[in-house]
Amino acid sequence: MGARTRGFANNVLTSGKLDATDGLTGNLASTNFANATVTNIEELPPAVGSAISSVAGNPAAPVAVGKIWYNTSTDSFNIAASTAAWSSGAPLSSTRHAIRATGTQTSNIAFGGRFSPPNVWTGDAEEYNGSGWSTTSDLNTARGYSGAAGTQTAGLAAGGASPTTGATETYDGTSWTEVNDFNTIRYGHSMVGTQTAALAYAGANHALSSESWDGTSWTTTNSINTNRQLGGGAGNQTSAILFGGEGPAPSYTVYANTEEWNGTSWSEVNDLNTARHQLAGAGLETAALAFGGQPPNYISATEKYDGSSWTTSSASLSTARAGLAGTGTSTSAIAAGGFNPSDTGATEEYNVSLNVITGAAWASGGNMNTSRRAISGGAGTATAGMSVGGYNTTQINSTEEYDGSAWTSSGNYPSSLYYLAHGGTQTAAWAAGGGDPVITTGNNYDGSTWTASGSLPAARKLQGRAGTQTAGVFWSGNDSGNSSTNTTDEYDGSTWTSGNTMNKHHGSGHSSGGSQTAAVAVGGTNDPNSYELVDDSEFYDGTSWTTGPLSTVSVQSNGGLNQSSNSTGMTIGGYLGPPGTTNAVAIYDGSVWSTGAYFPTSIQQQGGFGDLTAGVVNGGNDGSHRNETVEYSPETSALNVESLTTS
Repeated sequence: MGARTRGFANNVLTSGKLDATDGLTGNLASTNFANATVTNIEELPPAVGSAISSVAGNPAAPVAVGKIWYNTSTDSFNIAASTAAWSSGAPLSSTRHAIRATGTQTSNIAFGGRFSPPNVWTGDAEEYNGSGWSTTSDLNTARGYSGAAGTQTAGLAAGGASPTTGATETYDGTSWTEVNDFNTIRYGHSMVGTQTAALAYAGANHALSSESWDGTSWTTTNSINTNRQLGGGAGNQTSAILFGGEGPAPSYTVYANTEEWNGTSWSEVNDLNTARHQLAGAGLETAALAFGGQPPNYISATEKYDGSSWTTSSASLSTARAGLAGTGTSTSAIAAGGFNPSDTGATEEYNVSLNVITGAAWASGGNMNTSRRAISGGAGTATAGMSVGGYNTTQINSTEEYDGSAWTSSGNYPSSLYYLAHGGTQTAAWAAGGGDPVITTGNNYDGSTWTASGSLPAARKLQGRAGTQTAGVFWSGNDSGNSSTNTTDEYDGSTWTSGNTMNKHHGSGHSSGGSQTAAVAVGGTNDPNSYELVDDSEFYDGTSWTTGPLSTVSVQSNGGLNQSSNSTGMTIGGYLGPPGTTNAVAIYDGSVWSTGAYFPTSIQQQGGFGDLTAGVVNGGNDGSHRNETVEYSPETSALNVESLTTS
């Protein structure tokens, strides 16, 4: 080939490595090549190593599956690998089984089911937005074990137990409409397809027949081969799959059998690995998931179908259960509700992704120095917050600051009070009202000391609050006679002035936050003696209040995070009246209220500060006065990184 005047040997460093600047690349004069076949080649290709990027850490998603990079911080070659996993989602508004769902993982509707106890069928319907569930119009016919097809805005429900019905309803994203019934009344069947092209098959009263829907009426088609109910299904009107299920009395045989529909007839194919009934399915006939069920123990295993055979996934449901709803695809599915043996509202999301998804969660933080309830407020951020006052056998005046891990005692409030509203920041807070008897007094905090400031126009406690020390707002609450009010007062750092009233009373509605010109209020009561709970939310623009969407929970004495605006919000726990307290969480996303990750314990009268990206709940009452701190983290995702090794 001829001599090369520029040799690699001249670029070997004393360390034994090639010189990175010109060791493997560069231009060579064509005269250096004697072989005519390579005369015009003047540039060598890059070194193999130069095609692998070097980064101090790991690149951000998205990164293609199989992408390799060199992490200079860990001195390792890494690869982005796909992983399958279930992660926790926000729970249903009401716990139930025999529920059905249709749509995608991030946009679906779940409906119907059975409450056990009190062993009644329901028409409750909820929509899921990928973060939480929000209530919508109920089915016209309460039922469970129905069929579900279509999308969140164009859904179809048919058949079910209520007792057994053939009723069919369509959903337009707002309300349900009765249309033509099944030809064969059934429940526990499978249903796939769209609102205008669906297929229903199997089910009780152990119906072998299938029925095809054209958007107007049902037409009976060919039957399945194995008589069963409560199986799983996936696919569409012309290409569907049926798997698992339970046979008729008296044996009630639990099946692993799988059958495929080609648009004309059903044929037996390979079985599930685990026989089960009351399971859920998702996906297509050529790419399906089966999860949950019982034989009679409760199953968490997930199986994948590739159009030929089933394989057990490495991903299992966190909550093993039967009678659950499922929808989505074979790489992006959702499971909701069911029983094990009690009803559950648990929601889980299945993803095959480069990212490891961690659901929103609550975790323990540092304990307060003084246990307390009746806090009614909070100021600052998750790593620089504060709380003052409360009740613990008597009213207290202690102030504590939180640094994200531990509480430190600071200057005491001038009076021992409970239910005083406070907001602002850790170094510039305000507080007003509260007490028994109720007072009008206000004070400012500079990070160490409280000093007297302007008084409220009228005595209030159990009120909502938002804003800073120089631009605060204070609303509703209860007066000295313990009657709820709908008043609003604004604060400029020294003086309180009356503003426009709310549309409803929100006494004992502590869940609040935002700014003086963009505040959100939710929950409370019109009458604390009759527990006339309010689930309305209202938004303040600095001048007037506007009624917003209903919350997913009606409570008083609820806690909330100190949001920066009314575009988002959170209400946590609260008192339901004589039934007691709840651990329900509702989140406002700027459009609707939907369910959030359950708080670890049923609670009321707690404090809170921070926002939906990082929040803190402190103290409260769960049957005793608490000193616990619980920290909120939203759902996160991180690249699934695996290191390449020689072993």
